[in-house]
Amino acid sequence: MSQTTVHVIAKEGFGTGTNELYDRARPSYQANALAHIRKSVRASPPLNVVEIGAGTGIFTRALLAHPDWTDSIKELRAVEPSEGMRKVFTDTVVDPRVSAREGTFDTTGIEDGWADLVVIAQAFHWCPDYDKASAEFARILKPGGIVAFIWNLEDRNRSTWVAQLRDRIEQHESGTPQFRLGLWRATFSTPSYVAKFEAPEENVWDYVLHGTRDIVVNRACSKSYIAVLAPADKQKVVDDVDAILARKDQLKWIDEEKGIFEYPYQTFLVIAKKK
Repeated sequence: MSQTTVHVIAKEGFGTGTNELYDRARPSYQANALAHIRKSVRASPPLNVVEIGAGTGIFTRALLAHPDWTDSIKELRAVEPSEGMRKVFTDTVVDPRVSAREGTFDTTGIEDGWADLVVIAQAFHWCPDYDKASAEFARILKPGGIVAFIWNLEDRNRSTWVAQLRDRIEQHESGTPQFRLGLWRATFSTPSYVAKFEAPEENVWDYVLHGTRDIVVNRACSKSYIAVLAPADKQKVVDDVDAILARKDQLKWIDEEKGIFEYPYQTFLVIAKKK
């Protein structure tokens, strides 16, 4: 399959050699958000699920482990363009109901009307053509099926050090279509979306994760636009993140002796229901 529809920074920044760090550094998904997705699905189980941009399987593993989902899935087909990501996925997601294949947002290889749910975790902001993607979602969904778009993001508004962290690493975004920019919202006014889907429903949850110096540094380095930097530039990012943590501006300790502090986060969930 041609990967011309995959952004070059995503292709390189999530390429072979970056995926183990990504899987280790990125946070999982909150149980209440997963429960909300389950309540939003209008079909009765067992359910057919397509996960596009499935990455290393972080969301997939959380879904399979969630009590509302464990026995609700008939089959889950993961679609991921990165070979390196798929390798980690197949190594870490062990369930006979799950398979992984190469594909993109508008070329999934899934048959017409197969899915009860299409889910996209931490990935849809990379979509190059929202109209084509919306048409593909509508094609593979059953009548009344839903699309769930979900993202986790550090919350810069609840702690000064997080704002400083994001200001530092976001200097390297290089024009990439990051989630925070909201470019993906154009999806909901495209002809294919308007014709095939109801108005989107949005939810946001605030919460706190455990943070340590290594968690913060590794998570920063797992960003695609940091992963592609030259070694010296990447080390400068690490040094500057260390300096931010050393200042401790509004940093709240959970266990100072163990170096554990609050890491403010938000989860954003958008549900789109097929007409």
